[in-house]
Amino acid sequence: MEANGLAQQPVILGATDALKKKYLEPMTEELQMCAYAVTEPGAGSDVQALSTTAVRKGDKYVINGNKMWITNAGVAKWFFVVALTDTEKRARGGMTAFIVDADWPGVTVHKKEQNLGQRASDTRAITFEDVEVPAENVVGVEGDGWKLAMAAFDYTRPAVASGAVGVARAAMEYAMQYAMERKAFGKPIFSHQAISFMIAEMAMNIDAGRLLCWQAGEMKDRGVRNTMQSSFAKAFCADMCMKVCTDAVQVFGGYGYNCEYPVEKLMRDAKIFQIYEGTSQIQRLIIGRELFVRGR
Repeated sequence: MEANGLAQQPVILGATDALKKKYLEPMTEELQMCAYAVTEPGAGSDVQALSTTAVRKGDKYVINGNKMWITNAGVAKWFFVVALTDTEKRARGGMTAFIVDADWPGVTVHKKEQNLGQRASDTRAITFEDVEVPAENVVGVEGDGWKLAMAAFDYTRPAVASGAVGVARAAMEYAMQYAMERKAFGKPIFSHQAISFMIAEMAMNIDAGRLLCWQAGEMKDRGVRNTMQSSFAKAFCADMCMKVCTDAVQVFGGYGYNCEYPVEKLMRDAKIFQIYEGTSQIQRLIIGRELFVRGR
């Protein structure tokens, strides 16, 4: 469901009223899915390296290219797609955003990927082969694609970060319950400092992450630029979630490594938070840029 927001947000920001009415309004009336189709086999963190093209032919654009790791791809009714309309300008006004219906001729959605975690996510590759897209399906104006695709993250990264907080909280609660039940050396393991300190640190970091999510969301609600705070929340919560889940497995000991217990699943689910919607490393690049370039 969160992936819906990522595809919808650039449409909310840049599309005409007619496009919003056609593609967004039905989603307020019944459950529908859409997908943000930007990442490519050779363009993940470096979105500027994408190679999908859109060539204007009369009142249509013809799209050719491949997208990869697209969440919701197999269930989406439409895709938010960014393609090159000027290979020289690229991110400097050469990328254009489109809404592409999933059932249009030339759109091929490939097999569901078998991922490490979050296996309920419908993640697939998509191929666009001579897909004809009406010019009215351009989101914003030609050349706005990069700007719209990136602007969406200020809205969606706090939501992704809050998901990481939730996974971490679940792992901590399982660890706490187990620590009260499991005995070692004649007493419950929570009474051993080695265990209680691990869980205390989980609690501190989960609360800090939650507050960062709230800060980024509240700033956006007020219309204040929150790019750095969104990256604070995304990077901190993703890394925190991975550590909390790994520590929860440690609290369970050998049982934590077994698939019959929940914490190994949460640990697998946690990893992708450090990768999608901007890796933890990309968040640090953004934070550095905001501090030193924009701050100066």
